[in-house]
Amino acid sequence: MPKYYCDYCDTFLTHDSPSVRKTHNGGRKHKEKVRIFYQKWMEEQAQKLVDATAKAYLQQKARIEATRALQKGMPGSNAEAMMTSVETQMMPTLMRFPRPSFGAVSPWGTTMPSTFRRAPAPQNIH
Repeated sequence: MPKYYCDYCDTFLTHDSPSVRKTHNGGRKHKEKVRIFYQKWMEEQAQKLVDATAKAYLQQKARIEATRALQKGMPGSNAEAMMTSVETQMMPTLMRFPRPSFGAVSPWGTTMPSTFRRAPAPQNIH
């Protein structure tokens, strides 16, 4: 009969029976080792996320600095004016365009409402 191996505890149990496994899995040492295992795993995942975020930030920063260096080297260029266009590319699309005023014509040819009405508050009826 094969023995049961616990990956968390790195040990073989005396024999493979449901009662022995249940007793082992309910034990204090096993639970502590499981907690430590997943705590380390979560720390590794968090570190990977931090590293990926830092790498993406540094790549974006390098692109901006390279663009500035190229713009400074161009004769007759206005580096500061061109830099604002690079910075606006980093902004979300909705932040770049102004919202239409109320009553304006939508792209579909209909007018947008001039006011939005709030639904009346519900009445407490007893």
